Amino acid sequence: MSAKRAPSATPASLTRAPTGYAEWIADVKQRVRAAQMRASLAVNHELIALYWSIGRDLLERRAKSTWGDGVIDRASADLRAEFPNMEGFSRSNLKYMRQFAEAWPDVDQIRQQPVGQLPWSTNLVLLTKLKKRGERLAYAASAVEHGWSRNVLTLHIEQGIVERTGKAITNFAERLPMPLSDLARESIKDPYRFDFLSLSAEASERDLEDALVGHISKFLIELGAGFAYVGRQVPLEIDGRDFFVDLLFYHLRLRCFVVVELKSGEFEPEHTGKLNFYLSAIDSQMRGEHDAPSIGLLLCKSRSRVFAEYALRDTVKPMGIEQRTK
Repeated sequence: MSAKRAPSATPASLTRAPTGYAEWIADVKQRVRAAQMRASLAVNHELIALYWSIGRDLLERRAKSTWGDGVIDRASADLRAEFPNMEGFSRSNLKYMRQFAEAWPDVDQIRQQPVGQLPWSTNLVLLTKLKKRGERLAYAASAVEHGWSRNVLTLHIEQGIVERTGKAITNFAERLPMPLSDLARESIKDPYRFDFLSLSAEASERDLEDALVGHISKFLIELGAGFAYVGRQVPLEIDGRDFFVDLLFYHLRLRCFVVVELKSGEFEPEHTGKLNFYLSAIDSQMRGEHDAPSIGLLLCKSRSRVFAEYALRDTVKPMGIEQRTK
């Protein structure tokens, strides 16, 4: 006869959890994640401060003409020998540390500014791609707010996305409550750059729509953070007639639908009337109980500022008029 096996322990995942356990364990998991994030930020702050201090020393000694650039080669070799498992002590990185200290003379400002929250590699993008302090601060703030990776930050800098943000002609201040109006204004830019498209100057609105949908991932990057694609030629039935919205998005931060109408030519005042009509229909047929008023974006090849301002002045729905470039 074979020996009887001892009963195996029941896996913890199969036992009945006591009352309130699910809520408690979910809270613990959240606290662990928060602690991990704080620890990561603390390590990053210390590393940034360390690199700044090394850069400051190299900067000060060079200014006193006591140390030339040759000392960087020696320092790199000595530090690598002492800390073989620690990256960051290459000759080029030591030079970046010196440049970083020169760009940010006060270490306390670094700790208080978004640059102190970004990884070193991301700070190097700001350091090498931008020359002005204000530009670096603006892109650093956007990178922290939107969680941009180094590559995404590089792309946005090359496209000048921060410089173009909030410059479209809109009626948001008059048609949306604060702070929604400010957030909506900051969520759009002017002009929109579609240089990833290969279209002729004679391309029609449908050609432009086809190309944008075909490059939807790049289009979403150009639109900016928060836009989610809903569809193209979205049907609206109104009093027995069919109408079609060119492109429809939902903005996750604004919590509203965004209707995008494409115009292959110059802006004409009557364009706002059609867009206003579509926004009314979207609000009536698709807007949810907790959604904010839908917003319209009119993308045209060019537009007169005076025409746009007059057209928006008495328009009921919130909308913006932006130019697009190839």
